[in-house]
Amino acid sequence: MAQKIKTAAEVVASIEEGAHIALGGFAIARNVITVVHELIRQNKRDLTISQGVAGLDTDLLVGAGLVKRLIIGGGSLDRFGPVHCINRARETGSLAFEDWTSLSLSFRYLAGALGLSFIPIKSLLASEILDLLEKGGAKGEVARMTCPFTGERYVAMTALTPDVSFVHVQVADAEGNCRIDGPRWENEEQAKAARRLIVIAEEIVPTSVIQEQPERTIIPAHRVEAVIHQPFGAHPTAVFGRYDYDAAHLKLYVEHSKRADRIGDYIRSYILETKDHAAYLEKSGGAAQMDRLKADPARGY
Repeated sequence: MAQKIKTAAEVVASIEEGAHIALGGFAIARNVITVVHELIRQNKRDLTISQGVAGLDTDLLVGAGLVKRLIIGGGSLDRFGPVHCINRARETGSLAFEDWTSLSLSFRYLAGALGLSFIPIKSLLASEILDLLEKGGAKGEVARMTCPFTGERYVAMTALTPDVSFVHVQVADAEGNCRIDGPRWENEEQAKAARRLIVIAEEIVPTSVIQEQPERTIIPAHRVEAVIHQPFGAHPTAVFGRYDYDAAHLKLYVEHSKRADRIGDYIRSYILETKDHAAYLEKSGGAAQMDRLKADPARGY
């Protein structure tokens, strides 16, 4: 099944404009930067993006003008500040927003992964977010309901089933069996809810290595359509146990993203003028900089 190993360019070429894409990761951790850069290079437009907590990857897609609808449970660049492109789009009304909580999005992905058409929760009942969802673009996706057994109040939410989900992982084999070390957030549910699943792996190992600790396999091979092998594929964001975030590069990005007239300069220089992720890494400091970011193998940080 080694034919599952694909390049980012090959995978992105198969993504239709207007697709609903779910992105793994969280803020500035395990972002699917490899794929996001390629989506920008291939100018895939009118996308719907869903993500538990939007980070650099989603902010880039919005800054490039490729997003039509955003389904998120918040967003941040952590210590480096807000997601300026997303916030600017919200202020100008240039794209449609569905603002959920991270928990409610996790349950919507879970419903999709389980093959359910909807799922009930209680947490939104105590939140003004429910009122905003009912009045806004998610009007047909939430409904207040009463349990037929106990009479308790719930909120029913439609399942979230993306056309394709991209998840960055530490380790995979050529068949697509994956390990995600450290925090997983809603990434497992998100991956299993999608019609198509693509993983980007820091390292490809023999299947025999995966079989040594089967309990660590978070995503099994039969769920995975393709595997993209890309070391430092989440740069400049961090990957638990592998490398830290690149603070200098993130500061550089923030300085560009603060202003609508400057984000294009970053996109042009670091994405459009680089042919692939390897070229981007070279432009971002090359092997010397990546070595500085590497985690200590023994301590993991």
